[in-house]
Amino acid sequence: MQIQGPENYKLSYTPSQFTVSCADGSNRFSGIAKSRAPKLYIASINGTPIYVGITKQPMQQRLRYGWTANGKSGYHGYAWRRNGAAAELSVWAHSDAIDRNTREIETVEAEVVFLIRKRTGQWPAFQTEIHFYQSTDRHREIASQILAHFAI
Repeated sequence: MQIQGPENYKLSYTPSQFTVSCADGSNRFSGIAKSRAPKLYIASINGTPIYVGITKQPMQQRLRYGWTANGKSGYHGYAWRRNGAAAELSVWAHSDAIDRNTREIETVEAEVVFLIRKRTGQWPAFQTEIHFYQSTDRHREIASQILAHFAI
């Protein structure tokens, strides 16, 4: 399992919209964030993860869905969009995923969330769902490497 990233972005938001800004001064996602590869993404505030998610969609599309969901399909969108006004978004891609399968990156997602719980005593503040699968040493190693990017 090969992981590429992170790519880091800043989000400014209200409950109804968001804007993204990049280190290069642009206001668009690029690179792996635009790809359809399985991705793990972490929203954080002041270095503390508040939400961990996965997607195969480009990040712009995934975030748009999280901002516009109204509960009609059972999904109410990101709870964190109603809290604060800015966050950092870090994105990693599972670069050697077979047929864009998300099971491996979803296993890493669960391990990252579990490590956050172990280190802080709490789940990420706005984590609403997580799926746990049997993990290997490699999943746990990647999760640890990803979490090393944060101040917890």
